[in-house]
Amino acid sequence: MTTLEIALVLAAGLAAGTLNTVVGSGSLLTFPVLVALGYPPVVANVSNTIGLTPGSISGALGCRRELLAQKDRLLPLSIAAVLGGLAGGLLLLSLPADSFRAVVPLLVLLAALLMALQPWLTRLVAERRSRAAGQLAATTGATAVAAPRTVGRLLPLSVFAVSVYGGYFGAAQGVLLLAQLAIVLDDDLRLLNGLKNLLQALVNLVAAVLFTLTADVAWLPVLLVALGSIPGGLLGAALGRRVPASVLRAVVVTVGTVAGVALLLT
Repeated sequence: MTTLEIALVLAAGLAAGTLNTVVGSGSLLTFPVLVALGYPPVVANVSNTIGLTPGSISGALGCRRELLAQKDRLLPLSIAAVLGGLAGGLLLLSLPADSFRAVVPLLVLLAALLMALQPWLTRLVAERRSRAAGQLAATTGATAVAAPRTVGRLLPLSVFAVSVYGGYFGAAQGVLLLAQLAIVLDDDLRLLNGLKNLLQALVNLVAAVLFTLTADVAWLPVLLVALGSIPGGLLGAALGRRVPASVLRAVVVTVGTVAGVALLLT
């Protein structure tokens, strides 16, 4: 790897860590870079997952306060995330590499689409909650209700399904996780975002351990992505207070769309 390529991967890791903290889907930056540098798609995906795992763990640790407020939910959803991440990782390693190569462009474009739809999903959830609050006030005169801290039977199954996708590819899994949590659980989005960060970290961690033990890993890109993503997470926390999320989201969607189209054409 040349000096320029090293700098490019470091910069991609820095940008991915920043974006993951603010809007998510940083893999849409690092994965295409690794593929463009000549790494096979499966190797690039495996190495990208391992490299971004330290940043996702630090993000989850930073949400301890939000997680303690909903500790009754953590065990069932964490189990679902771990099992789903493991299943997705095994799926990636067991299917032929040509199968992953064929679906990668579609997965990248899907992740870009999900990022573009994130504001709409947020508005949809807000409107649903507003209607529910209005109906409650009309029927009981109450203005608020405490959200239950437990989960039903279906949410762990849906978390498992998204975690399979996360273990298999991973880009935009945070968007999917937060959307389903916000739709099912009537709770403060800051709490749910902390829960999303924990589940995403567990998916990445179990997949990273599996890949480390069994897969072909390009360790230099792993190190470079990790070195970039850790300070990137800190930078994202600062930028998130200054740069509109819509601007960063537009960058991710643009990069993801261009990368997806380029992968389709190659």
